[in-house]
Amino acid sequence: MAAPWFMFATGIENSYPTIKNGSARVDELEKCGHYTHWRRDFELLKELDIRYLRYGPPIHRVWLGHGRYDWSFPDETFGVLKTLDVVPIVDLCHFGVPDWVGNFQNPDFPTLFAEYASAFAQRFPWVQLYTPVNEMFICATFSAAYGWWNEQLANDTAFVTALKHIVKANVLAMAAILEIRPDAIFIQSESSEYFHADEPDAIGGAEILNARRFLSLDLNYGRRVDSDMYQFLLDNGMTRDEYQFFLTHHLRQHCIMGNDYYVTNEHRVAPDGRTWAAGEIFGYAEITRQYYDRYRLPVMHTETNLAQGANGDEAATWLRKEWANVLRVRNSGVPIVGFTWYSLTDQVDWDTALREDNGRVNPLGLYDLDRNIRPVGKAYQQLIQRWRRVLPTQSVCLTLPIIQPSQFGNAHAVSQQEAAQDLRRGTMASPTMTDHAG
Repeated sequence: MAAPWFMFATGIENSYPTIKNGSARVDELEKCGHYTHWRRDFELLKELDIRYLRYGPPIHRVWLGHGRYDWSFPDETFGVLKTLDVVPIVDLCHFGVPDWVGNFQNPDFPTLFAEYASAFAQRFPWVQLYTPVNEMFICATFSAAYGWWNEQLANDTAFVTALKHIVKANVLAMAAILEIRPDAIFIQSESSEYFHADEPDAIGGAEILNARRFLSLDLNYGRRVDSDMYQFLLDNGMTRDEYQFFLTHHLRQHCIMGNDYYVTNEHRVAPDGRTWAAGEIFGYAEITRQYYDRYRLPVMHTETNLAQGANGDEAATWLRKEWANVLRVRNSGVPIVGFTWYSLTDQVDWDTALREDNGRVNPLGLYDLDRNIRPVGKAYQQLIQRWRRVLPTQSVCLTLPIIQPSQFGNAHAVSQQEAAQDLRRGTMASPTMTDHAG
């Protein structure tokens, strides 16, 4: 019943924020042709021998109103994934909400979203792995601190409001899913960031930003935030009761800390507070160690990519570098369970962070938008073939209690009973450590 292999994954880019004051929606599933070519996209997984897929239904097309859903597209797509025995890691909210919800300033969003998560879990009881809300910190930052998406606000109060609603929605969704599927495992996909002081006068500002980067996971995992951040939250609209909710309703025992790393995740900080891209300085391994030291949860590298450039090998070189970082993380004793190249196909307009509707193709995928394999796709295919069976037989690694879609049924009934017992005992129902003989 346990997952025998390290989780090599990819994802199908399904962002859908609104821009232009809510009058336009950026639907990456549409821009990347997935609505038309979804069957072919799933066939590509078999070509690469990828068995884990970060994927989710388009929330704005499925969730039509309070208690109203159109499951037609998810019924088709998830039905085929089940037939293919692909394990989905389901994104339920990826940077946007339906028009009728409004945006992340809506105080009703958390409870409404929990109902949506429950409805999905009831509809697809064989699904076990979830990312209820993708990149909570980035979603709040881009929507309510930078003013780029959704509510398009740019102040601290708006940011704290979005953040508390988004993280509460994630926590309530986890609880709702566990009511249906007690052995569910939640893989947070959160951006791993670091801020470098550009000169001595910037050290204080960098320290504040390096505390702020942890806010979403601190709240999600019920960890007390740093004192400066507690004051920041309360000064900008979070009440003590709202803060207490996160300390008493966390479900970290069911979680894997998924973290994303791109070449843009490290920043330089000026004395006046300005930030800009630093490029790769510490890298994935060092920053992941910082997050692991803080939360002590199993880790998965849930997103990375780089554009294929003029030489044609830039993305493949980045893949090798990220994989070396994953091995470094693992060899340092951090329990890491998976790696993800994101995404399966090229993306559109991420060069402007989806702020503009230019229709510009970004060559970030394992395949291009004609579904032709890119050099990084061939490199990933080869990496999976060479490393899949090696990792579980070396030293100590994690065994995940994952039930394959093809095994759902009797195995699920046994797992449900075990998970229910774990819940009553308050023990961990997610990954466990085991020693594998070579």
